[in-house]
Amino acid sequence: MTVIAVIDYDMGNLHSACKGLERAGATPWVTDVAAELATADGVVLPGVGAFDPAMQHLRSRDLAEPIRQIIASGKPFLGICLGLQVLFEASEEGQEPGLGIIPGTIKRFRPEPNLTVPHMGWNQLQLTQPNIGLWQSVQSGDWVYFVHSFYAAPADPSLNAATVTHGSQEVTAAIARDNLMAVQFHPEKSASAGLKILSNFVALVQAKELVGSR
Repeated sequence: MTVIAVIDYDMGNLHSACKGLERAGATPWVTDVAAELATADGVVLPGVGAFDPAMQHLRSRDLAEPIRQIIASGKPFLGICLGLQVLFEASEEGQEPGLGIIPGTIKRFRPEPNLTVPHMGWNQLQLTQPNIGLWQSVQSGDWVYFVHSFYAAPADPSLNAATVTHGSQEVTAAIARDNLMAVQFHPEKSASAGLKILSNFVALVQAKELVGSR
């Protein structure tokens, strides 16, 4: 049984993320207890809402340092939407420092004619790290579902695993570095492509389990 901890920090509906993981073959475990995150096979950090409250809630639960330690340990970790943004150092949305795991900043979309903000709805991925496990059987051009008003700008662009174009702006849709993966879109709301991405994450967790059991 593959147990994936889903971090509860009062930033969004956890139900859809848990249902997506269940459909992908995992057992989701909703928790805000650091010791329980450490014993899970993988960890998911979902989230919707604003950057500052997210960081305040994570710190009030003493979860910031355990998240850093979990990622440093090599445990598979997936951030979703706001769960991607808080991995960065700071955001133009607020004043709170982020987790600082990924160097870079969360930025506002630049104003331009006919650009809708938030970027909400279906858009097509362009894979920039096409060979990572998260994208197994996923292709550039696949449609996924976004809801966001800010986007990630990693200091090292090679961390981008996928981009998306909104208006004339090409922005980060996903990042990947070793065991750390995060997506700006909502895979749990992205139909067959999203389910495949979640299934791929579960498969990566299971592969890590098998390696660890040898």
